Amino acid sequence: MSGAAITAGSGGIILSGVSYAVAGRTILSGLDLTLTEPRIGIVGRNGSGKTTLLRLMAGLVAPSAGRVTVEGYDPKDRKAMLRALGILFQNPDHMILFPTVIEELAFGLVQMGQPKHAAEARAMACLAMEGRAHWAKAPTATLSQGQRHYLCLLSVLLMQPETILLDEPFAGLDLPTQARLARRLAALSQRTITISHDPAAMAGADRVLWLEAGRIRADGPPAAVLPAFTAEMARIGEVDADTDLAG
Repeated sequence: MSGAAITAGSGGIILSGVSYAVAGRTILSGLDLTLTEPRIGIVGRNGSGKTTLLRLMAGLVAPSAGRVTVEGYDPKDRKAMLRALGILFQNPDHMILFPTVIEELAFGLVQMGQPKHAAEARAMACLAMEGRAHWAKAPTATLSQGQRHYLCLLSVLLMQPETILLDEPFAGLDLPTQARLARRLAALSQRTITISHDPAAMAGADRVLWLEAGRIRADGPPAAVLPAFTAEMARIGEVDADTDLAG
């Protein structure tokens, strides 16, 4: 790890003076956040920097300025991050690597140092507990969108991370699948940080951040942040806000 000493397992995700720019364009600017609540939501319209913020927290990109720590670790410490943090992306096809369900589930455990046979045994036990033992040898390509999403969630949960990042977790899912996934996510013991443009997905959060143009516009309980966000989105929707070409 670089810089000052970090106490591993100190809890939460901390961003200190974090900015991120690419090709001369500033995406995030001057973020100072300590994220420790059990259920955190991040709202913002498209282009506000939500996904970039998720990628910074996950260590998939490095900040242009400032520092990020996750459960006391530098995100560049990939081995520590396997247990500290998991990610559920909006598109499961961006996560699934292996041809069968059992191989996909076992992969993260092998990465954490478990022998392949032990990893596959744990994966099989997980499927049995979920009532999905018959999925084990199924080709991942034959699963529905909702089933692939669920597979990715199980893969993350098997590694028992302390925090799970959720990127638009209900996008593209039908209503029954959304309901099943929402119940499962609500019951998790891990801290969850959910990124969405849909305020309804944040109603049960302990804390909501409103990200606008790469900065925090509001930060507080859902009852304070979401009505203001909804009102502003309605105001923007009443005008031709998308007529200018991107520079």
